[in-house]
Amino acid sequence: MPKMIVSIDGVVIKEVQLSKDRTTLGRRPYNDIVIDNLAVSGEHAVLQMAGSEVYLEDLNSTNGTYVNGKAVKKQLLQNSDTVEIGKYKIKYINEATGPAFEKTMIMKAGSIVPPAPARPVPDPAPGPGAAQPETAQAKAAIKVLSGAAAGREVALLKVVTTIGKPGVAVAAITRRPHGFVVAHVDGANKPTLNGTTISAEPVTLKHGDLLELAGTQMQFVQN
Repeated sequence: MPKMIVSIDGVVIKEVQLSKDRTTLGRRPYNDIVIDNLAVSGEHAVLQMAGSEVYLEDLNSTNGTYVNGKAVKKQLLQNSDTVEIGKYKIKYINEATGPAFEKTMIMKAGSIVPPAPARPVPDPAPGPGAAQPETAQAKAAIKVLSGAAAGREVALLKVVTTIGKPGVAVAAITRRPHGFVVAHVDGANKPTLNGTTISAEPVTLKHGDLLELAGTQMQFVQN
């Protein structure tokens, strides 16, 4: 589970596990991570989880939010990144990230990356008494309905599949024990699911659902 380690002048003052989809940071006592210092705004920043990934977003704070010395508005955090707010340093630790969490698809307007390999990685053989839902999940895919890549299917083999155009509209499809969910993670243009706008709150996907993102129409299919 990812966590944030808060320190000042090299002394660790608190450690917070990121267990929620949305974790707030600020001076006010109702925040999930409270830093009682005048350099910190009442509602300073928010951490949003999308599968194994964590996005940091500055909430128009007075003194700004910095990652590794660079001012940011919204940024995907990498393991060991240091968030700086005033004199406080907050180290992001997420040792679970690795190849299993790589993004599998990034779409630009009217285009898509090459399809999944012709020889997909087989699911491990289930042991005695093992549940079967994961097998069904492994057969889920996104089918592109419009644009130059229309008709192409990309299998959802990884834990998190990120689709969209960075800076415009990005959504994350996450595999969970009960199925798949989709959430908006970046960009001013929010995606839609069956005509309804998707927010940062994950929404469960069902076979046949229609997604529209960055001008491209897609369908979620699951055997």
